[in-house]
Amino acid sequence: MSDQHKPSTEQSSRYNDLELMSTEELLRNMNREDKTVPELIEKEIPKIQELVDVITKQIEIGGRLFYIGAGTSGRLGVLDASECPPTFGVSDDVVIGLIAGGDVALRKAVENAEDNNIQAWKDLQEFDINAKDVLIGIAASGTTPYVIGGIKQAAENGLITGCITNNRNSPLAAAAKYPIEIEVGPEFVTGSTRMKSGTAQKLVLNMISTSVMIKLGRVKGNKMVDMQLSNKKLVNRGIKMIMEELGVNETEASRLLNEHKNVRNVLKNRQ
Repeated sequence: MSDQHKPSTEQSSRYNDLELMSTEELLRNMNREDKTVPELIEKEIPKIQELVDVITKQIEIGGRLFYIGAGTSGRLGVLDASECPPTFGVSDDVVIGLIAGGDVALRKAVENAEDNNIQAWKDLQEFDINAKDVLIGIAASGTTPYVIGGIKQAAENGLITGCITNNRNSPLAAAAKYPIEIEVGPEFVTGSTRMKSGTAQKLVLNMISTSVMIKLGRVKGNKMVDMQLSNKKLVNRGIKMIMEELGVNETEASRLLNEHKNVRNVLKNRQ
């Protein structure tokens, strides 16, 4: 297949003889490519906005947000989902990430897992997925059978579907109601979609989940008032939030946090 007929994520790198480059040349050239990603995302903000608004509405009526993906895409979805409870204080069944091959695939590649076009829907059944929920498929190529199969089955069962992909006019985008297409072009290392494609996916996932949580009231001002106080750093952050909001000293802020267990509860009880 000629390069012009390949998906852009599979086209040859714009750079040759990488092994002959100095360390500085490698780093500057990779950084040059990475700088293009935020500008490409900016063009898709209207589509991201639509998806954020519909996710927020569905969660407000008791729905959940699911991510499915394979390889790097799957890992990024699981990462975003796993960070929502400690950051925003939601239960771990509000945002759920699934990766082809199961959790073992987070660390090691599972052979042929992404090629099964019925497994994603089977995996989702374990969570009693239903028409209140939203499913986002993540795939750089937009051709991953695991992801496309899951999106198609979800749509057939009345779910709202979205996707994040890095090629235009892919089968995945065609299958999803709310497609987000960030075409980053050839990777620095040909076909290595853990690079620009993965960066684009991570940024969009950050935007989606953070915006949804803010709209759901999980942030006050600019503070993570519902964060889980799971380590000393976060406890100290909570104490500083209380000091700033209430104008009390560190001892009093620490006492209040220990009494009410959560920054939001402290602020609510002192209003």
